[in-house]
Amino acid sequence: MHHFYYNANDLIFQTALFPLLPFPPYAIIVPMKYDPFQQEAIDYITGGHSVIVSAPTGAGKTVIAEHVINDCLKNNTRVIYTAPIKALSNQKFRDFQVPFKDKIGILTGDVSINPHAPVLIMTTEIFRNKVLEDSHDLEGYSWIIFDEIHYIDDFERGTVWEESLIFLPPHMKMLALSATIPNIDEFADWIHSIHKRPLKVVKEDSRPVPLHFFYQYQGSILDNLKKIRASFPTRPRSYYRRGRRTTAPAQHIKPNRLDTLIKDLEKNDRLPCIYFAFGRRRCEYLADEMIKFDFLSREEKEKISEVYRDLCARFDLSGEKSAAEMRPLIERGIAYHHAGMLPTLKEVIERLFTSRLIKVIFTTETFALGINMPARTVIFDELRKFYGRHFANLKTRDFYQMAGRAGRRGIDTEGFVFSRINPGRLSIKELVRIIYGEPEKVRSRFNASYATILNLYEKYGNDLYEIYTKSLHYFQEKKERRQKAVQLMHAKVDLLEEMGYIGKDGLTEKGKFASQIYGYELPLSEMYCSGYLEGLSVNDLAMLAVALVYEPRKGAHMPKLNKPASRLKHETDGLMARIHRKELRSGILTPSKPFFYHLTPSIAGWMNKEDFDEILRRTDTDEGEVIRYFRMAVQVLREIFDTPASDELKDRVHKAVSLINRDIIDAEKQLRIL
Repeated sequence: MHHFYYNANDLIFQTALFPLLPFPPYAIIVPMKYDPFQQEAIDYITGGHSVIVSAPTGAGKTVIAEHVINDCLKNNTRVIYTAPIKALSNQKFRDFQVPFKDKIGILTGDVSINPHAPVLIMTTEIFRNKVLEDSHDLEGYSWIIFDEIHYIDDFERGTVWEESLIFLPPHMKMLALSATIPNIDEFADWIHSIHKRPLKVVKEDSRPVPLHFFYQYQGSILDNLKKIRASFPTRPRSYYRRGRRTTAPAQHIKPNRLDTLIKDLEKNDRLPCIYFAFGRRRCEYLADEMIKFDFLSREEKEKISEVYRDLCARFDLSGEKSAAEMRPLIERGIAYHHAGMLPTLKEVIERLFTSRLIKVIFTTETFALGINMPARTVIFDELRKFYGRHFANLKTRDFYQMAGRAGRRGIDTEGFVFSRINPGRLSIKELVRIIYGEPEKVRSRFNASYATILNLYEKYGNDLYEIYTKSLHYFQEKKERRQKAVQLMHAKVDLLEEMGYIGKDGLTEKGKFASQIYGYELPLSEMYCSGYLEGLSVNDLAMLAVALVYEPRKGAHMPKLNKPASRLKHETDGLMARIHRKELRSGILTPSKPFFYHLTPSIAGWMNKEDFDEILRRTDTDEGEVIRYFRMAVQVLREIFDTPASDELKDRVHKAVSLINRDIIDAEKQLRIL
């Protein structure tokens, strides 16, 4: 049997279309034969089963999702496709527009395009909200596709996946796609235990393009771990060198030169390369270090310059400083890509990368979550990253999520993975564990939010505690940890009763308001019911929303605030102190998020219709982050609009959204660009 496989690897722009790129160049259609695991999954789907697929990055899991979509369209039914982050949702929307055109819609909170389409892409948070608040909206959808379902293990957001699976409507079949995880059978057993429906597991351990591992160590490039083990310090001694603590004698550490590594890749025909660095400034620094290289022929240089110029014009980047700074790199076949960049510039870089004219891209790990953008080689700058609250050595699962970008199906016979090893920062034991260890099991991160509890209370009353017995957390954990989880739910319910969200007859007006504000329930609801929100101006509402969503990075500068902003800060600081005291007294150790006013001068300028470049001068936050927080503020304001607020407040909220969501902030505008 043959199918149409959307393969970004086979984009060879040798036609007149190449300079113009009239469509998102993520995929074209080439006939291929199903791999055995793909055929197995499709056979199960055809037989009416829900399916969980566990397979390495780059193995071709998306093909199975495309089969479900095509089958739903053929049978005039609807399908939902969820992705873990907005950026991936946006990319999938563009990707699927090529084969499915006007049949595709997207709903992410700050974007709503064709929201009643038969194929609807959304973030998992949006789906969770729908199943909790009003599952009637889902009656016409027969399938749900969960992409990257191993995100259920994410400390901050994993509970969203868990809640989505617990409350999955009985009429919807499920296709879950995951990176390789060893406890996929346990995961499937849990789902079967709560839904009692046909469910099949498909596992694929091998990659279509095998990986060959190399190491840059002590200035040399090696492909044998035994050579590293033989010279690795067995008992590293702590000492200080140039004021920095290290754990290996100075005379034993030789520099791993980046130019040496890149020259080796070029000499051995191992480009293009994705270089993963775990810091935005590090990506930019390394790209600038490569300016002495020029990977392009004269013809390629002319092509990429023309395409870059055209795309910058199309995405309104022609006058942007950051796009101009990128140009000298682009003309040499080099680029960088990270979350601090303008979203439109990131998309331009992604489009250029698929043209094969970018030979080396320096990027953070989010590039590994995107649509199919493989290269011949992947390089790890180091094998440590920031895990939300602390730095730690890479999980094996995360290593292979990124390493899996090496090797292009149909082009490369093998992919190459280079790890740069510093013996002062990584033990040989940890090196072996990261690369040759078993991927970590998926663990539950269940932690129902206040909004989730309020929605459950409205439906089930005091029986909501029984819902916990359906969770993966209950399925996996022992008695003591189960008891702690139930105690936390009781603590939250008791607090909500004490604060007037739950009354004798169910949810109060404040409770109904809070049930629709995920993540920011208590502060916004307290301000709403006290009448404080009603007294805020349009600009005040915008400042409040941005302060609520903003998370300062380490060392972020707090600007001087004007009198209206200072009054707002004083009021919210007092409110949060009262909320945190009540949470702490109730035994809730993860407090509600406080307000941070670092972006207040920027949002004030934006509301006054200043240019984006002007408002950036008022903050040390990266331009891409400013856009992200403004878009998040739009989503919060829209959630307030959908509550039982007064018409007067809704009118001011609507005006605030209109003033924020313009020009470069408007995410829909970017998605509508072909």
